[in-house]
Amino acid sequence: MIEQLERLSEAGIQILPASGRGTHFILERGGLVALVERRGDAFGSVGSTGILTPNGMAVLVWRGAEAWFVARGYERLARPEEVTAVRDFSASLANALKFSH
Repeated sequence: MIEQLERLSEAGIQILPASGRGTHFILERGGLVALVERRGDAFGSVGSTGILTPNGMAVLVWRGAEAWFVARGYERLARPEEVTAVRDFSASLANALKFSH
């Protein structure tokens, strides 16, 4: 886990406080967030990626050819540069959280 934390830090990704989210870590970079399964004190599977809104986390979803950020009571069209940023963030997370053998 130490190596993963170092890689997260190098990628500019931080762990946000997660009151009431004992089952997941919330990881953030540049306004983008992802839920990552908590397995004891270790990281598990990476879940959805999105943005923080006043209504909570809005995940990136596709409706046909359009990308949207959607949460309960909130939705808006995602700009192309936001879609690119989400993809980059997801790739950085996958790289940082990979397990060393």
